[in-house]
Amino acid sequence: MKSVMRFAVAAALMLASTLAQGQRPLIDGIERPVSKPAVVFLYPEQITIPVGKPAKVTLHFRIAPGLHINSHTPTADELIPTTFTISADSGVELIAAVYPPGAEFTLPLDPTTKLSVYSGEFTLHARLKATPGNHLVEAQLRYQACDNNVCMPPKTIPVAIYVVGE
Repeated sequence: MKSVMRFAVAAALMLASTLAQGQRPLIDGIERPVSKPAVVFLYPEQITIPVGKPAKVTLHFRIAPGLHINSHTPTADELIPTTFTISADSGVELIAAVYPPGAEFTLPLDPTTKLSVYSGEFTLHARLKATPGNHLVEAQLRYQACDNNVCMPPKTIPVAIYVVGE
């Protein structure tokens, strides 16, 4: 029993070490890719806006190479749109989010179906209104990433913005 526990601990440590180094771990003899985020928030990390007055803020995102995400207005009801939200208790109100138009995209397996997607880098414009003071806003971007063969489950990433209301 002790040898089984030692083996399990050693295997767990090897897997953790492999993941920490960013290498592909071997699980059941099969190489598994290390998961990287499909979308990352680039900037701005800090903004100053006038108190009580809506201000336009441009948010920049990057999509991993080889992937695309559905635009805010996908072409079919079953496709999950990209959305940006801010929690109500953050001290900052999201008045509106203006999304870029999606680019037309067709899959190699079905060239008759047109999709509306974002790829590479994209920006969205948020109109924000702040209360006085400093606010660490944990906004969220919800999206569904796909490649040419499969769509992954929808994901929500945090978008941390330090807002100073003056």
